Amino acid sequence: MIKLIIADDHPLIIEGMRSALLKDEEIHFLGEVKNGLQLLEMMNNQEPDVVIMDINMPDMDGIEATQEVRKRFPDVKVIAFSQYDDKHFIKRMLKAGAKGYLLKSTPVKELIKAVKIVREGSVYLGKGLPDFYTTNKSDYNSSFDPVLTQRETEVLKLICMEKNTREIAYQLFISLHTVETHRANLLQKTGVRNIAGLVKWAMENGMAY
Repeated sequence: MIKLIIADDHPLIIEGMRSALLKDEEIHFLGEVKNGLQLLEMMNNQEPDVVIMDINMPDMDGIEATQEVRKRFPDVKVIAFSQYDDKHFIKRMLKAGAKGYLLKSTPVKELIKAVKIVREGSVYLGKGLPDFYTTNKSDYNSSFDPVLTQRETEVLKLICMEKNTREIAYQLFISLHTVETHRANLLQKTGVRNIAGLVKWAMENGMAY
């Protein structure tokens, strides 16, 4: 029997998932909460096997809640359940410790399948997600721990030192176009949106001076 909690602040979403999940004899529904704080409070009294976690919730969002769940209840598996298919959110949830990511448009059969697969210790990324992630299901770490080339690392460190494109090109003896290409690759690999996000990522991962 798989004990399950839903964390989502949309009543219709919860009602739909509850009715669907209760039809499966292997799933035992413990209850639902509207935010991360309520989730942690409930889990102090009854620990689930799987939590289906929305990202955008009040008081404590799904990313912070996932981090806390993984810290306090390491055996509990989290599946992100969101309307966002942006790789930025996918990366952040996986980085926080989620073992699965599904879109809210996911069919019921796939939702149940994901719950069972994640419960067994595997990672499940929904079919509607970007190809970059679905092709890396067998290598969970590679989906959120990007491997940077030596040149990309050099460019990243210079960006963190507030060097502009021309200064980076001059220092590394490469063209302006090559610098722009490396910068674009860094944004894509790390999943951030802009240079500020890139600097923050570098600081969090010990790559900034």
